[in-house]
Amino acid sequence: MRNPAFALVVGTALLGFTACSGVKVEDNYPTQVPGTDSKWAPRDQVNKEGVFGEEGLSGLFGGGKKEEGGGGIGVNALLWRASLDTINFMPVTSADPFGGVIITDWFAPAETPNERFKMNIYILGRDLRADGIKVAVFRQRRDATGGWADAAVESRTPIDVENAILTRARQIRQTAGR
Repeated sequence: MRNPAFALVVGTALLGFTACSGVKVEDNYPTQVPGTDSKWAPRDQVNKEGVFGEEGLSGLFGGGKKEEGGGGIGVNALLWRASLDTINFMPVTSADPFGGVIITDWFAPAETPNERFKMNIYILGRDLRADGIKVAVFRQRRDATGGWADAAVESRTPIDVENAILTRARQIRQTAGR
């Protein structure tokens, strides 16, 4: 025997779906036309670049126009590879090549086992530029109870890591013959 409550829910859902089938939606809302003097134009006259840029989805996977450091990732490939090369001694927790974020796990150097470091690296665009990368460094020291407590990081440390990444990116570019 079937459950009458189940039949009621399914019947209501089907009725709701069929009720919407005759609705006609028009997509002709006015939109500002970029790069023209005209303030408004019908939507079909606007250049539709799309969510993935003018190259479309193929631009994400290496198709379309080639830009410096392009490829199948959403950020500069040279900065991405240089970042991973520079921090290769640290365990990576998360790496998002489309968003340009690399997050490491805590790393305790053998020389100083009572302190540990963690980094977040943000690649901010597709161009190989000094302002295209941002590094955040976190430091903790072991306290008297054996737990970890946040400690100050020298203000120069993130800048030094950024410079090391930029230097490595230049080396990769020179090696590739760009």
